[in-house]
Amino acid sequence: MPATPLPSSGDRPSQREAGGLGTAKTCDASGMAEIHRMFRAGFGEAPALISGVADGDVVHAEVVSDHLRMLSVGLHAHHEGEDAMLWDALDERAPSCSMHVQRMKAQHAELLVHLRQLDAALPVWRSSGASTDAAALVSALNGINGALADHLPDEESNIVPVMETVITQQEVDALAAHGRKATPKGRMFLQLGAILAAQPDGGVAWQKAHLPGPVRVIWRVIGRSKYEANRAELVGDRRP
Repeated sequence: MPATPLPSSGDRPSQREAGGLGTAKTCDASGMAEIHRMFRAGFGEAPALISGVADGDVVHAEVVSDHLRMLSVGLHAHHEGEDAMLWDALDERAPSCSMHVQRMKAQHAELLVHLRQLDAALPVWRSSGASTDAAALVSALNGINGALADHLPDEESNIVPVMETVITQQEVDALAAHGRKATPKGRMFLQLGAILAAQPDGGVAWQKAHLPGPVRVIWRVIGRSKYEANRAELVGDRRP
């Protein structure tokens, strides 16, 4: 397809520029905002979770550290998938979106700096639970949350609508699968619970849209109780 000149404004391409597809959608990319909600909620509450750990409480620090590692691994994978599978496709199929794509890459690079700081600080605090070691974690989290506040709404406003005109459903599903594969071992139900809890209705619609009936039953019978027990540990309620 011949390249379309980039508008000086960097505005989203018109439907014609985005592949000549009229008003027809080529995929449903609403899952992007759904996963973003989990990252907003998870990283947003993280400083409070850390401050809730008593100085030297290694047991509680391990629980919170495992949770933060799950979030970090998830965000790393989410961005790695976009870097590997999305940006080149958008550049090729919607050239007038190039300015937005370049901004997304720069935002990813900034987030990677903060995520690496978090990853480096986690093992130290996990093994000590010391408030002095928590300071580096909170600093990294402040950087992550500030960068996410810029990046996520920008991506939802300027990238997702273009995706839905030039990206196939198979490609969207591949991005989602890439993220799921990164879930740390033994934390599938905990991550699923975090996704559901972050949705406006508590995940009712998300379950119907994304989980087959048998899986919803497994979640109700087994998964939800595991998630709720973990939440109690995260906030320091370890009563039997």
